[in-house]
Amino acid sequence: MILCFWLVAVTPVSCWGQMLLDTGDVFQPQSALTDMEFGTVSTYRGPGNYDHRPNKELPILLWWSSNLFPHFPGDTERVDCARYSCLVTRNRKVQLYRRTVSIIFYGTDFRAYEAPLPRMPHQTWALFHEESPMNNYLLSHSVGIRLFNYTATFRRESDYPLTLQWLPSLDYLLTPSAVSLQEKNRWRNAGLAPVLYMQSHCDVPSDRDRYVQELMKYIEIDSYGKCLNNRHLPEDLEDTSTATGEDRRFMSFVARYKFHLALENGLCPDYMTEKLWRPMHQGCVPIYRGSSSVADWLPNNHSAILIDNFPSPRDLAEHIKALDQDDTEYSRYLEYKSPAKITNLHLLNVLETREWGVNDMSKPNYLNGFECFVCDRENERLAAVNAHKKNPKQNPLPLPKMAVSSHMGCPVPSPGYGSVESIDANDSWNLMWPQDYWQSLDQAEGLESLIRHNMSDPSLLWQHMQNIAVRGARGR
Repeated sequence: MILCFWLVAVTPVSCWGQMLLDTGDVFQPQSALTDMEFGTVSTYRGPGNYDHRPNKELPILLWWSSNLFPHFPGDTERVDCARYSCLVTRNRKVQLYRRTVSIIFYGTDFRAYEAPLPRMPHQTWALFHEESPMNNYLLSHSVGIRLFNYTATFRRESDYPLTLQWLPSLDYLLTPSAVSLQEKNRWRNAGLAPVLYMQSHCDVPSDRDRYVQELMKYIEIDSYGKCLNNRHLPEDLEDTSTATGEDRRFMSFVARYKFHLALENGLCPDYMTEKLWRPMHQGCVPIYRGSSSVADWLPNNHSAILIDNFPSPRDLAEHIKALDQDDTEYSRYLEYKSPAKITNLHLLNVLETREWGVNDMSKPNYLNGFECFVCDRENERLAAVNAHKKNPKQNPLPLPKMAVSSHMGCPVPSPGYGSVESIDANDSWNLMWPQDYWQSLDQAEGLESLIRHNMSDPSLLWQHMQNIAVRGARGR
């Protein structure tokens, strides 16, 4: 059994099916909820679902990150999805239950030293991670992401993409500008800088403050947050909750600025947050750095200023100054407010076809959506295994599913401005983020080693990491 699990990670086709065939006989409940308890869970059958099995016959999905459990107020529910039904729970007592076919993890909470071990060969692991890559760099390494069978991340390549999670709808973009260009110009003449910067999380992997600090040498920037602060918010807007939400007074205040510095805290393809979409909603021009693939998602090719298109902060500053003095050219960046000027068919198609919604009661949220995605896939997998049991020659085993680097992989953090060699070795960013990135690789390799050896004590992780390091130092 130990050998088979390792082969799943290296050559998946070889024996996963055999392990699945054995689950009904080998894995029995251990300190688990009883069938009777599961049998009392209330049910609701959605349209299009014809799964009439009683609760005690349904496969179980365990939400390992209990705070993310998308059902209230209980801790166990029956879900009737597009094709099949499952029982879902956040009660970890069912971890070793033979009917628990998948464990769903929240990426930010996933820690190698807290992983549920031993990993049951009959169970898949599912990853939900919509937050910044900085929250868990373990997932950016191939050895880390391939621990999971299903993924829902901001990457478009994931099984259940969440790329536009911060863009509620097309109408959000089309909303008329909150402050007219004429009024913005009046505020400029009254002393506002052309550019707004608003950040209070200063020590981040993207090292954005280092770039902004250099940009400030060439153009005036009003910075209201804790990072590079040079101006104070009006007293009635100092509550940070007004900035994290979309408080109308706060939005009206920041919409006075022509340009917003929109720099993500972590750099990764397809990772785009409200820092990009909110200025566009307000009718301001974002000066953006974050996703290297952001051009694939913008409403047209002239709706944001991309920092990486400029060779230096000085060149960027000159471009902003020119736009600040030219209302016609500036207005071109806001033409997407007219539906006819949204020319990105890929953006339109994804907004139209995604099954989950943002603040849209007519669609499931992405947590429930991913839960049902896993439920349906696991039912399909189990059905294929059962068909193989009955007729092995006619029904081949289902091919194993495994996540790959493109489902999450993000690059090693790099300086916001200048080269790594130009930064002092004792610089706080240098001491924190590159090291965190590579240490997370060690943890991923350590966890993979624990699983391969069928270990049940995650506290042994540090010992395995040390052993890996020693073998590496010896060239083995």
